[in-house]
Amino acid sequence: MSQISKILSAVVSFTIINVWLFRSNKSTLYRGGNASNLYEEFEVYGLSDYFLIIGIIKVSLAVLLLVGVFYKKLTLFSASGIAIMMLAAAYFHFSVGDELIKALPSSAMLLSCIIIIYSSLKK
Repeated sequence: MSQISKILSAVVSFTIINVWLFRSNKSTLYRGGNASNLYEEFEVYGLSDYFLIIGIIKVSLAVLLLVGVFYKKLTLFSASGIAIMMLAAAYFHFSVGDELIKALPSSAMLLSCIIIIYSSLKK
């Protein structure tokens, strides 16, 4: 695993953990619609019933990606899972007519995961 892939893995992991565990009740520039917290953002997208399960999946994948820095076999699985989640997040921003800036974090994390995946496939 390349150094850049390790750095990106840490950044993606800590960002997801930060958003879901420490900043979920805080307003940010990137929240969808006019949401002031993560739960309200899920309501904007019509996903409030799935809030808890998506959070558990994202945080679990983030932890696995972080562990994947040391145990390479976890990297492809976790980075792929996060990439799918980030693709969905970007889609939901666009589907509700959010400004482009609101999809920037999910798009940047998607791109980071693609780089991590590519790096993990290289021998």
